[in-house]
Amino acid sequence: MGRKHARESAMKLLYQMEINKDFSKDAIDIFFENNSFNLGEKLYIDNAVETIITNLDEIDSCIKKYIDGWQLSRLARVDLSILRIALYEITYREDIPIQVSINEAIEIAKKYSTDESSRFINGVLGSFVRARDKDE
Repeated sequence: MGRKHARESAMKLLYQMEINKDFSKDAIDIFFENNSFNLGEKLYIDNAVETIITNLDEIDSCIKKYIDGWQLSRLARVDLSILRIALYEITYREDIPIQVSINEAIEIAKKYSTDESSRFINGVLGSFVRARDKDE
């Protein structure tokens, strides 16, 4: 199905890991055992999740900086997972255009969360990108 499916699956895996507080390799292996993906999807999911876990403090710090009036612990876990994937793509994947990452995050939020969440995610990601572009 492609990157859209892989992106949604990575969000589901991150959500599951966050809910269970289990960011282990075993959790990733079990996820792959219970779902089928083509090679490209599997590579994307594995790279995304591994990179996010390795850089979780940095990614979450970026999220905290742009969620005015919110605490990370109060965010919906789905929204947090979506933000983590989008920031991973924007920060670590030069092959994915920034606008694509933002648009996909908004679409995933509309599908799995609320309209308010999609606007919130758009605002957080937009603020991050504007600040990053200003610093460059």
